[in-house]
Amino acid sequence: MALDLAAINIDAADPDAESTFWHRFLGGSITRTDNHHFLRVDGFPALVIQRAPGHVAPAWPQNGTQQMHVDLTTDDLASADRAALEAGARRLQPVDDADLAHRGSRIYASPAGHPFCLRAV
Repeated sequence: MALDLAAINIDAADPDAESTFWHRFLGGSITRTDNHHFLRVDGFPALVIQRAPGHVAPAWPQNGTQQMHVDLTTDDLASADRAALEAGARRLQPVDDADLAHRGSRIYASPAGHPFCLRAV
């Protein structure tokens, strides 16, 4: 049995802001409907930003259960960091956090508050 990851669905109260962020950060193309924005980027499953009026952003670091988050790898962490921030991400932990620096990782949130990590390879 063969399976492919076709899409990652992301809830957002404001799909315009969320899809614009991911588009600015990753590139690709967006198709918009009233309640769903579809971002297609070569090499990635589709990102589907879906309108969720009652969306509450997850807390980071979390107490209790953690919602899913995305890890992205890069060969240039400094450039990816700048691109994420310029696209509208916000850092969730200081860039000089010793544990994260040791692992070559940085943690951010999208405009809707969804955490994601950049990891150096």
